[in-house]
Amino acid sequence: MLNYLYIIGNYPIIVYNFDNLDFSRHIQHYTDAPITRHLLLEILKEYKRPNDKISEWIKSGKLILLKRGMYVPGPTSELPMPSFFLIANQLRGPSYVSLESALSYWGCIPERTYEVSSVTVKPSKRYKTPIGRFDYQQIPTPYYSYGIRRVQLKANQFALIASPEKALCDKIVLTAGINLRSIRQTKDFLLEDLRMEEQVLPTLDREMISSWLEDAPKKNSLQMLVSTLKEI
Repeated sequence: MLNYLYIIGNYPIIVYNFDNLDFSRHIQHYTDAPITRHLLLEILKEYKRPNDKISEWIKSGKLILLKRGMYVPGPTSELPMPSFFLIANQLRGPSYVSLESALSYWGCIPERTYEVSSVTVKPSKRYKTPIGRFDYQQIPTPYYSYGIRRVQLKANQFALIASPEKALCDKIVLTAGINLRSIRQTKDFLLEDLRMEEQVLPTLDREMISSWLEDAPKKNSLQMLVSTLKEI
């Protein structure tokens, strides 16, 4: 890789960036998931000062620090970055991608989301990273465990994503001030507020949602959702 071009007298002197090749050789087999500091220290175990090498890679843009102890390949590394949904799963776990991010992924809403929204059993938290924002909202167990799918996004990359039904229920549960009391109000919420694709609604599994009600927050609102889907 050409890195520098010097002119000395009338002769061009080319200096190649072999360090980038060295970085790629070290990291290229580990780009299917976020890279941990433990892994980096293992890779760099022959270096006398591995922490200095990690800091150097971050400063040069070969590594991006997401949070303490977790990294992804940077723009100067010429290596692929893991899927954002996979990153979201590992940035704060246990968690799964849900809400608008999952609804957009399944084609239920037209908007493309630029913040990855997830739910977790841990306290709510937001990460602002150099590659984007990752938002986590807390929901209780056992409701948390329902309606999660393990989806293959790329070769060797899998992520936990809410089913369309669970993503919609999570949205109702976690949206402050939403208390669905009538079929008309629920239709307005689905079609006007969320801008859901109307043809998607009849495909949602009402029986599945009903099976979650006993353990779900906002039971009455979710029951109204089931009743509304029966009318569509």
